[in-house]
Amino acid sequence: MELKNIKQAYFIGIKGVGMAMLAQSLHDRGVRISGSDVAEDFATTKDTLIRMQTEIKAPFAEQNVPSDVDLIVYSSAYNSQNNPEVAKAVIGKTRAIPYAVALSELFNQNFGIAVAGTHGKTTTSAWLGYVLDRSGLQPSVLTGTYIPQFNGAALTGTSDYFVMEADEYQNKLQYLRPRGVLLNNVEYDHPDYFSTEEAYQQAFTDFVKKIPPKGFLVVNFDDEFLRTSIRDYCVGRIISYGIENKADFEAYDFQTTAEETYFKVRMNENEGEAAFKDKKLNYKYLAEQQELGTFHVKLLGQHNVSNALAVIATAIELGVELVDIRRHLAEFSGAARRMQYLGEFRQAPIIDDYAHHPTEILATLSALRQRYSSKRLVAVFHPHTFSRTKALLADFAESFGQVDELIVLDIFGSAREQQGTIHSSDLIKAIEQAINKPKAIRYIPTLEEAAKYLRGTLGRNDVLALLGAGDAFRIGEDLIDK
Repeated sequence: MELKNIKQAYFIGIKGVGMAMLAQSLHDRGVRISGSDVAEDFATTKDTLIRMQTEIKAPFAEQNVPSDVDLIVYSSAYNSQNNPEVAKAVIGKTRAIPYAVALSELFNQNFGIAVAGTHGKTTTSAWLGYVLDRSGLQPSVLTGTYIPQFNGAALTGTSDYFVMEADEYQNKLQYLRPRGVLLNNVEYDHPDYFSTEEAYQQAFTDFVKKIPPKGFLVVNFDDEFLRTSIRDYCVGRIISYGIENKADFEAYDFQTTAEETYFKVRMNENEGEAAFKDKKLNYKYLAEQQELGTFHVKLLGQHNVSNALAVIATAIELGVELVDIRRHLAEFSGAARRMQYLGEFRQAPIIDDYAHHPTEILATLSALRQRYSSKRLVAVFHPHTFSRTKALLADFAESFGQVDELIVLDIFGSAREQQGTIHSSDLIKAIEQAINKPKAIRYIPTLEEAAKYLRGTLGRNDVLALLGAGDAFRIGEDLIDK
């Protein structure tokens, strides 16, 4: 995909998060963007596409496909059997390629740094990109959501560095050739594509194998699979980080306030050498310094301390001065839909979070319980995909112990699944059995009904958490608007 030869590009399914992200990146490089999708507004509509003044056709129709563009990109949700535009595009004269291939071609032409793992990819990739950009490295960055400090989902830099959130769904990792990988964690997910936990883990193992000898892997040692297994497949430099386990970079001595988290970081160079067969950490400007001092961040929760530690380790590997890392790490304000404060309704704070996996839900609710310890914690959960809800049912049931009241919406299948063999009532039964103390748990099928119920019950002593990869955030928008 020679960018110099692409003047116009057409995106089929342009409102999807990844598609909009790629469209913005090409737009910022001077490519004229148009596309098509369903009529419904997505979060990307106002955050990215309207700002780019993108022409969007709806609904999908064969006659929408232009004949005068240089490239057609189509979403992984569509193919020639379920979308008339893809059917026409793939037999046309214009080059038509799936989203994952287009993204990989852009990534592979640069010094690609992939931020991968089950949890924390969006926040960590944006955080790393922000620190590198503010430190003068001028990277290009692609993330999976709107980043307020980027004014979009992407940054377009002038250097060869290309930081990208690397999605494992449908094994999109297979198309990437990374020079560096930041690997947060590996915990079974996407059962609609990966039939077993072993198949899911294998996708990451194969990915790590592609790191070249002069490349690097920054890896979380608090993840047992990564600590004990996957590092053996990397031939490049390995840099570990952790909070609960010995690693090259360790965070400790946490202190939290209502707005910030403080922690210290130390380097265990000897630990790293012993663990990785004498692969030395040769950071010249750190000399013999073992204690890197105190850092503070605006993002709540221990999981975000872990994300910050990953950013610190990667930035040091890329030669960023410690004073710059410390300053810009503290400036980062987060990503949309990641513990995002939306506003208030009757003095009740409304927090939106993309958490759609049991571990993510547990981390988010634990952080909110700590932040709003004196308030009643009310959560709305929008389960995402029937297959995930069924496969991880027992884990979901254990994730809501922190809440005082829980509302479960109908399962959101998105474009992936139209139906399944599980219902939200099954999840509610599992939660009731798993939680010892009584909870107020309600099944409310729709966003509109949930918003109506909350308008009559929320008050100044509450905090509302909207959870899931679906549209639960619209409840918050509805409450605040009215």
